[in-house]
Amino acid sequence: MRHKLGYKKLNRTSEHRKALIKNMLNSLIKYEQIITTLPKAKLIKPQADKLITLGKKKNLVNTRTLVSKLQDKDNANKILNTLSKRYEKRSGGYTRIIKAGFRYGDNSPMAVIEFVDRDVEAKRKFKKKKEKSSEKDKIEQKTA
Repeated sequence: MRHKLGYKKLNRTSEHRKALIKNMLNSLIKYEQIITTLPKAKLIKPQADKLITLGKKKNLVNTRTLVSKLQDKDNANKILNTLSKRYEKRSGGYTRIIKAGFRYGDNSPMAVIEFVDRDVEAKRKFKKKKEKSSEKDKIEQKTA
């Protein structure tokens, strides 16, 4: 019998696992696509779908629950304003997992987890901001 095997522990303590899941969910919401190992992707897929479902039912309790689970108001607002409108006619299955081969170092199975009908420009928005700030740093170092 398979007693007490309800979830994957990922060889981590409970605090480490909670932090890992929270950070991965925040990254998935922010960039709408992340590359990770297959077991981690399978672990966060149902949780990401549940967050989108919470965002679709807009009320104060669900908003507070989103902010509590994500610890990030920007990502909670993105779920409430952008993603809930994008998936209002879809009744589930907001994310997909695509297998992406094996990692070079330890041969672990890799996967891409992304939102269905994702915004392709989401990753580029944040990369441009980082490049601009690094250019400013280079200019400041030259003048100093």
